[in-house]
Amino acid sequence: MGSGSPGDARRRRTGRSGGRGRSSLILTITRECDLRCSYCPTVKEGWPSLDPAQIERAIALFCDRFGGGDVKLFGGEPLLFPALVDAALEAAQRDPRVHRIYLSTNGLGLDEARLERLAREPKLVLTVSMDGEPADHRRLRRPLNVVDGETTRDAYAHLRALMPTLRRMPRAVVTQTIAPATAARAARNFAHLRQLGWWRFNLLPGYYLPWRAEQLADLREGFAEIGRDIRRAWAEGERLYVRNLFTLAPTPFFNVGMVVDSDGSIHASNVGLASSMSELLDVTRVGSLDDPPSRAALSASAAELPRLLEETVPAPILESTRAVDAALSALVRDLYPAYLRARARRRASAVALGAPGGAA
Repeated sequence: MGSGSPGDARRRRTGRSGGRGRSSLILTITRECDLRCSYCPTVKEGWPSLDPAQIERAIALFCDRFGGGDVKLFGGEPLLFPALVDAALEAAQRDPRVHRIYLSTNGLGLDEARLERLAREPKLVLTVSMDGEPADHRRLRRPLNVVDGETTRDAYAHLRALMPTLRRMPRAVVTQTIAPATAARAARNFAHLRQLGWWRFNLLPGYYLPWRAEQLADLREGFAEIGRDIRRAWAEGERLYVRNLFTLAPTPFFNVGMVVDSDGSIHASNVGLASSMSELLDVTRVGSLDDPPSRAALSASAAELPRLLEETVPAPILESTRAVDAALSALVRDLYPAYLRARARRRASAVALGAPGGAA
């Protein structure tokens, strides 16, 4: 997977972000962010944010015209505007056609009160991004709030202090971001996140970045070690969920679906978030909340995405992206048989105990 064009992995398990066959509404609530991560491509300045009315209209449009499915809240950092997140949660909860609502955050906007509020949302999946050990997390995530050369908030310490509550959240996932500079420590960072108490994982290597050959080799070895750790945990009956096993996507990293950008425009993909691909915004735009597209127009635009990426992304970056994607896909393929065996054992045990079965 990833050995051909970015679209070659369509309809196959890739381990990349995507749904389980359900339609997706991707809401870019804001492009603003309180961190500057070294691997993040998003253009953060010069854009408006959505308002509550636009969010409610987007969810209603998604359900009425496209039948509903999953709603994903992205940024920027969505929790810079908690009222907008609340508006999305409330609209999603009201409409039975919304299956899940995914909130992706760097975690700085979380506190005990916010987590208590989120824990009461039956459809919510909270996804918190972390790099791993403190040194890597702090080095790669530069906070904006700097006074006299000193940062006033420690992103790692903030999340670590919240871990007792995060561990009790019904559906909290950690996205382990793996930059080229940290590939050699990918397995160590995975182990550290497990030690913090995370057991639901999404693995996200850096896409559309330059990777040197030795960094790619480190990534493959890191994934191999992570795979051994996961298989051992399953064999011993430990609770460990890997979201990558259940995701399908036509292109690496970027989301495809009904994408509402922070200015209310509608696209088939959020590739235009990246500064290096902002020129694609006019190409991928198929309408707006005031003039929404048909399902056919959205699908036709999505089908063009692989070609657009081929024409826009520099060849060395595209080659790196394919290699990274192939490494992640290989891990997914390697894990899937072990997952099925672990799931069968859990179900057999549940039947023996007279309880409903569960997934590994």
